[in-house]
Amino acid sequence: MDNELLSREVTDIVSDILEDYGKGRIIDESRNYVHPDTDAVTDILDKLKNIVFAGYFNSNHYRSYTLENKISMLVEDVTYNLSKQIATVLLYQENNKDKRMHEVRARADQMAVEFMRKIPKIREYINTDVEATYDGDPASASKDEIIFSYPGLFAIFVYRVAHELFTMDIPLIPRMMTEYAHSLTGIDIHPGATIGKYFFIDHGTGIVIGETTVIGEHVKLYQGVTLGALSTRGGQSLRGTRRHPTIEDNVTIYSNASILGGDTVIGRNVVIGGNAFITESVYKDNV
Repeated sequence: MDNELLSREVTDIVSDILEDYGKGRIIDESRNYVHPDTDAVTDILDKLKNIVFAGYFNSNHYRSYTLENKISMLVEDVTYNLSKQIATVLLYQENNKDKRMHEVRARADQMAVEFMRKIPKIREYINTDVEATYDGDPASASKDEIIFSYPGLFAIFVYRVAHELFTMDIPLIPRMMTEYAHSLTGIDIHPGATIGKYFFIDHGTGIVIGETTVIGEHVKLYQGVTLGALSTRGGQSLRGTRRHPTIEDNVTIYSNASILGGDTVIGRNVVIGGNAFITESVYKDNV
């Protein structure tokens, strides 16, 4: 095919695609100016990792001489860029082009600051997760090894960040964060799940934790565990209902177990064996 013919073909293809965009479907959406930036969101996560684990990770963006200097620059950077992304998704959610941008930015600034004030809480929880991982895994040579290399801890870290944003009713961004962790680790934790301290994921690939799951403290999950819903044929009519199980304190769930349903409770100190399929509550005194 000569260049002139190829050029005509390309022109025709572009014309066909542009015409196809005019059909009014969800995939035809073209409000690019109010779409969140995936790269910016992942960059925010990376910088938050530098803040949460200040002694372990360094940013290539800055040259810092003291911890105060490093954290000051990172906090300012994350606050500013998180605010920009929050403003973007607020406009997207409200679908209101006429809303005054300065009002949205002011609201976004406030939400970004509110989130940043939660970092000590996030660090408190993630420290217990490191402790639980080290205590629970004799294969871990050190806590440094866990922080640098364990995919389970990374997925939990991202969840802890995303969950705080989720509880603030910030749209899109929390799910973008947890799906980023999912893509890297194979661990799928919905930011709406409630997870207590000392949470340990061993190996992790294939774990699914649904939106309305409630997990207590000192819980350990192995690879392939699903904490999911029963049939979701009701679709959007089920939004806001409890669809996922409750896992109480000191529970261990071995690989490839499926625990389903919003009324299903796994009681304190219960151990669930591998490949189990559970849709009813289980307590220590009846096993």
